Amino acid sequence: MQNKFLLSILISLISLSNYSCASKKISQKIIVASSGKIESIDPARATTLKTIQLLNSLGDTLYELNANGELIPKLALGMPTISKNGLQIIINLRKNVFFHDGTLFNADAFKFTFERFKRIGTMNYILGDKIKSIEAPSDYKIIINLKKPSSSLNGLLTSVNLTPISPTFYKNYSDKFLNKQFVGTGKYILRRFSNEIQVMDPNLKYWGKSPNNKGINFVGYANSSSLFGALKSKQIDVLLSNSIDDIQIDSLRLLSKNKKLREGNSPATEISFISFRTNIHPLNNLNVRLALAKSLNRKFISKKVSYGLRIPSRSIVPPIFKNGNQDLWPKYDPSEAKKLLQKEGYCNGNLLNIPLTYRSNVPADKLIALTWQEEIKAVLNDCIEIKLNAVESTTIYKNLSLGIYTAVILDWTGAYSDPEAYLTPLLSCSEIDKGVCKKGEAVYSGSFWGSNKVEKLFLESEKVNGDKRLKKLLEIEKIAANSIPYVPIWISSQKAWSQKKISKPTFNGAGIISLSDLKLINE
Repeated sequence: MQNKFLLSILISLISLSNYSCASKKISQKIIVASSGKIESIDPARATTLKTIQLLNSLGDTLYELNANGELIPKLALGMPTISKNGLQIIINLRKNVFFHDGTLFNADAFKFTFERFKRIGTMNYILGDKIKSIEAPSDYKIIINLKKPSSSLNGLLTSVNLTPISPTFYKNYSDKFLNKQFVGTGKYILRRFSNEIQVMDPNLKYWGKSPNNKGINFVGYANSSSLFGALKSKQIDVLLSNSIDDIQIDSLRLLSKNKKLREGNSPATEISFISFRTNIHPLNNLNVRLALAKSLNRKFISKKVSYGLRIPSRSIVPPIFKNGNQDLWPKYDPSEAKKLLQKEGYCNGNLLNIPLTYRSNVPADKLIALTWQEEIKAVLNDCIEIKLNAVESTTIYKNLSLGIYTAVILDWTGAYSDPEAYLTPLLSCSEIDKGVCKKGEAVYSGSFWGSNKVEKLFLESEKVNGDKRLKKLLEIEKIAANSIPYVPIWISSQKAWSQKKISKPTFNGAGIISLSDLKLINE
């Protein structure tokens, strides 16, 4: 309670400071709020959507997806050039770009950033074993040397994790994280940082279009109710939808429909799913996993939990990245589920007991778990019993690879805009023994499922482009869909709401809000 009170005072002081220091409304900073804290602002450590949202304003990437999902150059000066043998990617860089500390951005700076991420990056697995080295043959040209031809590098170059940082400022942090400071090339400069509040001023020397506002105060609230209340009472200007209750999302949707607020929506890029631990009884049995998959009523869950705002999905790849929403995973069919369980000796007095863990700090997770449990009791109560277990999300993430959770509700947004960014983190495995993943990303996702055929297809997909590559990646998902290490639930878009005095929030094709496009409107 004391922490909430102090946070409220601090937010008020920031707001009053902005008012008192400005004679005109246009000079005020815009207060943007979401739930939770930011533990680190280091792009090599960034994993949460909130951190990525912030870094996208403080830094630039080589490329970015626009609202239509098209790749556009940012710090790159044009599209990549690929050598005839497919082993080199050549990128020319934009000139006259400076980091916030005055250091010139050039090829050496990007090489420093890239090699640092490869050494210490929390998500450096996204580079895999694809890259042999990176060269800076001239001040504004980089050459990425590949171990083998790769068709996924274009998407990777949109990753916020590869946001260039000043080699001068980070010279003592080439092998360790710098959590509380950031020096990039972006539209905003980070003036103050705490886990709860980040203050950003416009970068007056930015190489491109300047922000439409005089700065951003990025604020984290402890819970959904306080965040919702702050928007309604006009303590904040913009609210991001991550981790607020769906009933509140529905309420805000109605307010925007009645022109009390402005609402912006991103493409749907966040998937929610249940991860099954497939290497132990009872979920090492395919028929049991299939029965559980067929017992999940996505449409009912979406309607009851999200008021139909989230799209039921039988896929782990968002439609925007695969030209449509192909339904590959098992559909709801409780009668078939019962037959499968009876075949395995369950039902009629022998219950399948499944402990289901959900993240206690993610409101939708609890409602998904309760709704599924309710559905099971209604249609399969003589076959399955689901016992719920609430655990804070950071604890779950730390323990996934330890195999503690039989079944756990998770979500994922790809680190870059490509189907591979969804398939690799869930399905790739470097060491497989009889269908069990011993080492690889499938361990860290808690499923421990591995397929040598999937690994072969990943390699084959790197050698082709366009529709041929997409076909290989969809084949990977089909194999997984037939083995059911996961059960997709729904796919979500990011949303944001602004007060009437603020312009409508906009997002890029990767679901990241454009803070620089927000502006005060005189009405």
